[in-house]
Amino acid sequence: MSENIEQENTDKKNIEKPVKKTKNKTGFYYSFLTLVLLFCLIQIGFGAILNISKTISYRAKISTLSKIRDEAETQNQELKQDIKLFSSMSSLEGIARNNLKMAGEDEVLILINNNQQQNQKKIKNKKKAKHKKNKK
Repeated sequence: MSENIEQENTDKKNIEKPVKKTKNKTGFYYSFLTLVLLFCLIQIGFGAILNISKTISYRAKISTLSKIRDEAETQNQELKQDIKLFSSMSSLEGIARNNLKMAGEDEVLILINNNQQQNQKKIKNKKKAKHKKNKK
């Protein structure tokens, strides 16, 4: 009878050991899976935040580009109207006289250039400033 009891005790111990091992293994697997799922959730969160920020920046870029496009279209319309206006000879002659400094036949063109006088004054002032620095 004592042999039967000892045998039963050893059987119980043998049965309990594999159960504990499987519990440890399943606990490890569950903890590993929770870590993987947390990592996936973090990745999804960062991806969502990045996508939202990109859509906001792209919408801002689209609005600025549409404004620039509208300004370019209005400028093109103005230029087309100017081309129609400048197609006449009198307007072309006015552009040639005023902007290009051209003269017609039997005309003398006198140009007064104030820029040269201003440039000469600037050069003199620079020389005076250098001369004053050298004296000190």
